[in-house]
Amino acid sequence: MCLVTIKNIEKELICPACKELFTHPLILPCQHSVCHKCVKELLLSLDDSFNDVASDSSNQSSPRLRLTSPSMDKIDKINRPGWKRNSLTPRPTMFPCPGCEHDVDLGERGVSGLFRNFTLETIVERYRQAARAATAIMCDLCKPPPQESTKSCMDCSASYCNECFKIYHPWGTVKAQHEYVGPTTNFRPKILMCPEHETERINMYCELCRRPVCHLCKLGGNHSNHRVTTMSSAYKTLKEKLSKDIDFLIGKESQVKSQISELNLLMKETECNGERAKEEALAHFEKLFEILEDRKSSVLKAIDASKKLRLDKFHTQMEEYQGLLENNGLVGYAQEVLKETDQSCFVQTAKQLHLRIQKATESLKSFRPAAQASFEDYVVNISKQTEVLGELSFFSSGIDIPEINEEQSKVYNNALIDWHHPEKDKADSYVLEYRKINRDEEMISWNEIEVHGTSKVVSNLESNSPYAFRVRAYRGSICSPCSRELVLHTPPAPVFSFLFDEKCGYNTEHLLLNLKRDRVESRAGFNVLLAAERIQVGHYTSLDYIIGDVGITKGKHFWACRVEPYSYLVKVGVASSDKLQEWLRSPRDAASPRYEQDSGHDSGSEDAYFDSSQPFTLVTIGMKKFFIPKSPTSSNEPENRVLPMPTSIGIFLDCDKGKVSFYDMDHMKCLYERQVDCSHTMYPAFALMGSGGIQLEETITAKYLEYEEDV
Repeated sequence: MCLVTIKNIEKELICPACKELFTHPLILPCQHSVCHKCVKELLLSLDDSFNDVASDSSNQSSPRLRLTSPSMDKIDKINRPGWKRNSLTPRPTMFPCPGCEHDVDLGERGVSGLFRNFTLETIVERYRQAARAATAIMCDLCKPPPQESTKSCMDCSASYCNECFKIYHPWGTVKAQHEYVGPTTNFRPKILMCPEHETERINMYCELCRRPVCHLCKLGGNHSNHRVTTMSSAYKTLKEKLSKDIDFLIGKESQVKSQISELNLLMKETECNGERAKEEALAHFEKLFEILEDRKSSVLKAIDASKKLRLDKFHTQMEEYQGLLENNGLVGYAQEVLKETDQSCFVQTAKQLHLRIQKATESLKSFRPAAQASFEDYVVNISKQTEVLGELSFFSSGIDIPEINEEQSKVYNNALIDWHHPEKDKADSYVLEYRKINRDEEMISWNEIEVHGTSKVVSNLESNSPYAFRVRAYRGSICSPCSRELVLHTPPAPVFSFLFDEKCGYNTEHLLLNLKRDRVESRAGFNVLLAAERIQVGHYTSLDYIIGDVGITKGKHFWACRVEPYSYLVKVGVASSDKLQEWLRSPRDAASPRYEQDSGHDSGSEDAYFDSSQPFTLVTIGMKKFFIPKSPTSSNEPENRVLPMPTSIGIFLDCDKGKVSFYDMDHMKCLYERQVDCSHTMYPAFALMGSGGIQLEETITAKYLEYEEDV
């Protein structure tokens, strides 16, 4: 193959993951190839994302230890056959192919179950040799100084000059039958072995899975019920098909050139039409600007006219009141009239003057400005115009506007945006746009993501920030107008990942923990009834505590949970390690802890004390209500302390400031906050009494999205 041809296919030899020439490429189930090292690195990144949801990149003060680079132990673990997910720490078996951007199942064997693409590897090596033709490959067996090699033996995995090749491959011996090629540094195995049965040669081809298999795969393996053919038959069939396809393309070369010319004309036409469309759109906006300028001018003139009229009235009224001052105007004139001694003349003048003074006196008794200073009647109402302009778009394109589903869309560690399209089958794809809403009202450009479904997980959002989302549909090159914007507020800190601890303080008699350890239920069964008998002698049943399996020593962290509506009494919050030891050592069904300060076993214990150094804070939830603890600085009336129970409750712990806050997740609104002593390790803490249930909020990932779609 000539150098020109090799260079022309360079783009086919680039790995879609690292954007470099393939190195030991593996064939994925979707038939795309990816470098061996790229597959491992992507799997490691997925593995870390499942283990560490609260990433170090967003919270450098996280108490967890993370590796900055993949370790050899991890790589060996991924390569090892039989590597599976377990119930406690799920591992990804789905691999996101960087070529087609679809998830493919690697199966239980993971990387070990993938075939190495030797054909592609050979072509890449030819390209490398053509690119470095000036660089010679030296003989591996020559005594110094080595000679330039003339051939390489694929069986010996070595390169030889002519003399050395004759010496080490003498005529009439077994080595004389070895396969040799031109000088190369890339040696591949001569026999392709089965990745499922490592000692078996590949000798069959599965027509259903479209991959080579061995006879054990057919006898009792995953391909036992599949239709297979011999490798020679598959080789002959595929080679004939590929040759025919290549001959067809070569025969259609003139047609391809004609279509390329047509595409060039269409590109030029698109360029011209696009510029013309921009000019027309600009003309329409200029017309709108002219209308706005005219309306602005008339509105400002009306305001100026009203302002002048009001100021004239105020000026006249002010002159009248100025005359009421001593030695000024009316009062001064009246004082001069009083000096008149002639009675007839005085009466003639004083009668009219008295009426004027009487009128002025009445105006003093009921002062009323001559005009209004407020211009409330002159506020321009642009609400309808703003709504219309916000929906300004092109003429109807025949594609309905998508509608974002506000009930299904939510934000936690990531944002999950779900939308509905009345004509789903008529849209080829969608574009999800999102941007951060800046409090300084600065316009931030929209980020765009192309989506082929009706939901998308958006990651890498900043904490404690509002984001706007909108969607538009595409059919070919035609797009619909954007949907109405949905605004979601991200949590105030990175999401903290943990599960319920089934060992520390977990009461198996009263509490039921599911296998995933993310849901706990309290059952008011027979044991509770037996304990309740002691109420006759002044005893109470105690709360059943359960905590998170990961502690917090520093930084800002956020987590959320849902309390079941049927729950009688549930407490959620945080507690320090020493306080938990005190609680969990306390005997159950002992005397009521209501009178034990900071015992934490009673619904009102944390309400009765306001010590800022308190090492725990729990809020009470029950009977579909959220109870705000008592505070010396706020109203303690019951109607002000009892709120409807939120669908999901968020807890924000700031160890650096020693503060814990409780949020309504639906609106990301803080319901209650207080100081807490974080000098010891803090744990998410929960308590239940009677019937109740707590479900930890599940983190939003791509796997979460697939699960939602399946449901």
